[in-house]
Amino acid sequence: MSLTPPLQIDVGTGLLIGTPYIPSPNQDPRPPGASLDLVVIHGISLPPGDYGGTWVEAFFTNDLPSDHHPFFQSIAGLRVSAHAYLRRDGRIIQFVPFHRRAWHAGASVWGYRPACNDYSVGIELEGCDEDPYEDVQYERLAQLLAALGAAYPTLADAAVVGHHDIAPGRKTDPGPHFDWVRLSNLCERVLYRGL
Repeated sequence: MSLTPPLQIDVGTGLLIGTPYIPSPNQDPRPPGASLDLVVIHGISLPPGDYGGTWVEAFFTNDLPSDHHPFFQSIAGLRVSAHAYLRRDGRIIQFVPFHRRAWHAGASVWGYRPACNDYSVGIELEGCDEDPYEDVQYERLAQLLAALGAAYPTLADAAVVGHHDIAPGRKTDPGPHFDWVRLSNLCERVLYRGL
């Protein structure tokens, strides 16, 4: 049984109540009439496989020093964000209000609908393709999905997919170790994943 408090979203601000918010400049309004009916799960660590630092926060706020690590040079100049970042210890940091468009998906298609950023919520998990995710990450992710469904009814039964599902061949995250069945069981519903 979970000892962590449930998550709640202030619909007026689009922010998780009691959660650190670091505004990313990499956001903008959603297009008029855009539905909010897809959740995209990502995996990220900077440098890849290195956990616990603050480089992801720096990346999402355009403050990543390209000269600090060779990998950082390959992503210098990218403008990326996510709505929420779920650390390996279960802490969540929010970067974009949920009602606004985060720049997380890039060139992407779900079904026949392109531009997934327009109608999705992007959640980054601290991790990489080579490592399993932590128990607490699944627990907090399930809580976050429940909070999203409570705040935004169109997300209550929305598809929950991986970045690799909407950008096949270009992206592989959240990776082969992500346990979709486990997340479905925690959410007490079948999550649609993949086409």
